[in-house]
Parts: sequence; structure tokens; C-alpha cells
Amino acid sequence: MSDARLAIVKRAVLEIADGMNVNLGIGMPTLVAGEIPPEFNVMLHSENGLLGIGPYPLEGSEDPDLINAGKETVTAVKGASYFDSAESFAMIRGGHIDVAILGGMEVSEQGDLANWMIPGKMIKGMGGAMDLVSGAKRIVVIMEHVNKHGESKIKRRCSLPLTGSRVVNRLITDLAVFDFTEEGMVLMETQQGASVEEVRQKTEASFTVSPDLRPSNSL
Repeated sequence: MSDARLAIVKRAVLEIADGMNVNLGIGMPTLVAGEIPPEFNVMLHSENGLLGIGPYPLEGSEDPDLINAGKETVTAVKGASYFDSAESFAMIRGGHIDVAILGGMEVSEQGDLANWMIPGKMIKGMGGAMDLVSGAKRIVVIMEHVNKHGESKIKRRCSLPLTGSRVVNRLITDLAVFDFTEEGMVLMETQQGASVEEVRQKTEASFTVSPDLRPSNSL
């Protein structure tokens, strides 16, 4: 991981508490699994039918039949269970996932999320993101603050097709942490080395600054 991604992942781990059922989305969110404290009793859920995902396997010990929703080989912790996709999605739709940590292509100042497709590019399906944003108890999105062209990924309005409208509770980037409230988007924390001025410069969306603003590394 780059330093920027590592900062995002380590901050995302703080959204997880002992005893939670957690779904980690495809991409950067899968890296969160390796940073969860070993003393935590956390069950990681994958919509392809596994509750109890463990760390990535060591080279040479991979089981090709044991994969997560991103088709990556994984391990299973003691007490893990396997089931079909229908039952897996019933867990999501039934409100049994405490936190879903998802990647994002764009997030709007209203808390809209776009993360499932880019028009004109081939996709294999929408995956479980639309169910997760409506069924999980809390939605945390992690992503880089700007794209590879230097353009803000935090928009006034999303330009890409929405995964869900007003569904994001917390957004964590390499520069900042935002919450979405009835009053709008609020800057809660700045990542190490980032200033409020830099965050404003690189954020298209409008936001207010929390009176309790603090650096993320102070947590």
C-alpha cells in the first residue's frame, strides 16, 4: 500500500468495534481485514456466501475454492460458515450487517454514492453494493480525495450512476474524514499533513467545519 492508502485503511479500522458483523467491499476495503486488531471478535461477511473471512493466505497455501466477493483467495476463521447467495443477501437485507465499508468513485455533498459502474465500460454486474447501502446499519466509504487527473471525487452532485441516494454516513479519504448530517456535509478530521485549506481546495462539494475538528492521528 502507498502511504496515502495505508492512512485511509488504518482510519477505517477505527469504524469497527468488537463483536460486529462487517462487510468489506471490493478493492481498497478488503485491505481493512489485515489491520483489524487480533483481539477483536469480528465476523467479516462476503456476499458470495462466507461469514468469517480471515487474512489473506500465505503463498502456496491458497485454496482456489475459498474466495471473497472480489474473487481473491482468502482464509476462514474458526467458526466461519458458508451459505448460498440468497441467504447471504438475506443477511444484508435483514439488517444484520453492522457496518459496510465500501469503495467509491464519487460521493456527493448530500451523501449520494456512485461506485458500481462507469458508463461505456464493461461490468460483470452491480454486485452487492446497492443492497449493502440500503440494508447495512452504517455505511462508511473510503477512497482517494481526487482522481488520477487531480479532479475532486467529492462532488456537488455525482456525475456517475448512483448506487444509492443519501446513504453515506461517513467518508474517509487520504486528506479528511467527513460526516453527513441533516445540516449537510461536515469536516470532522484532517489526515496527517493535510490542512483545512487544502481540503477546501480539493473538494468540489460544499461543507462546514466541525467545531470539534481534530487530526485523525490524534484518535
